[in-house]
Amino acid sequence: MGLVGRVIEAAGIPTVTLNMIWTYHHLVGIPRVAAIEHPFGRPFGDVDDTETQTAVLRAALGVFERAREPGHVEHLPFRWHEAPEDTKWHPKEPSPIIALIKERRKKA
Repeated sequence: MGLVGRVIEAAGIPTVTLNMIWTYHHLVGIPRVAAIEHPFGRPFGDVDDTETQTAVLRAALGVFERAREPGHVEHLPFRWHEAPEDTKWHPKEPSPIIALIKERRKKA
């Protein structure tokens, strides 16, 4: 997302990137970062948790009010609700593409 943000910024449009590995933003040049302590694949929260998703989105957009120039990092006040070892990463039923890949592997 750093590259995309830099290209958009070069066109004169400010950006904010919601990012779980914000410490690397200087290396890749992410212009403005809304840092969040959520697992990869779930930056906005759990599936179907529209309350948290809306709150994260609003907080990330709020970074625009305080970040006047590139290089700004703001830590959002959200923490994941489970320990990493307890977090369920995949739904009970695989997506159609994953199911197809698994089926093809069985046949191979």
